Amino acid sequence: MANLKEIKKRISSVKNTQQITNAMKMVSAAKLRRAQDAVVAARPYADKMHEVLCSIAARDVETTHPLLHQREKGNALVLLITADRGLCGGFNSSIAKAAAQFALEKAHAYSNYTLRIVGKKGNDLLKRREELTIDKVYENITASITYATAALLGQELVADYEVEKFDAVYIVYNKFHSAINQEVTVKQLLPIVPDSSEDKHFVADYIYEPSSEKVLHSILPKYIEVQIFEALLESVASEHGARMSSMDSATKNASEMIDKLTLQYNRARQAAITKELMEIVSGAEAIK
Repeated sequence: MANLKEIKKRISSVKNTQQITNAMKMVSAAKLRRAQDAVVAARPYADKMHEVLCSIAARDVETTHPLLHQREKGNALVLLITADRGLCGGFNSSIAKAAAQFALEKAHAYSNYTLRIVGKKGNDLLKRREELTIDKVYENITASITYATAALLGQELVADYEVEKFDAVYIVYNKFHSAINQEVTVKQLLPIVPDSSEDKHFVADYIYEPSSEKVLHSILPKYIEVQIFEALLESVASEHGARMSSMDSATKNASEMIDKLTLQYNRARQAAITKELMEIVSGAEAIK
């Protein structure tokens, strides 16, 4: 059995850890509220842009825009969005595992898959896997998400796709539902496949200026930027939710450990007192 000094030191150490995890939980809770508000604000814009894109596509607009061109299934790029920091449970490991599985299983039958990673942790988890090819890594951009950042990422993806460096682009990220529920999502970004399933008889009659084709050409690159921006916001909100839940569990586990150590300390102290009393009694008996 550990002596009293060791047990007391462990209790003090666990209490210090508990203070840290509790503070991190409160910080993540505050950040989660702001991130959740940003996600809720961004979703209607992304949904409306998708609706406009589908509305134009439903009119059988003839266009040769490269972002709509279906190619042979050669090289595919997977944009993986993770975090730059840890201590958020299985947030990073689950999304990295999903991206690696998607690439290695060749889910859509492309001959080669290349990873492009947002977040330091995703690179740390996958860089040692020789069977995976990592194209680029973007670090320290998830701390403060702006549309300008998403636009730069989108423009780079569009440029690579237009020069036929890749024949398809997929994005893998955690979609935010709640603080305890994040869903790993795989979505195709390029080529853009508009949902033209809506009935063309009920398509609103718009007048496009200068033309529907030019409007479509203007919307398509912006659509990619908006999709990336929404995915980044979803991922950041999921990260804070996962970290808050993880730190809450760690704080509760620390409380349980403190209770166990305190009980162990009291038993050890009681045993030490009993031993001293027995020694005193034995010494008194010996003197008699």
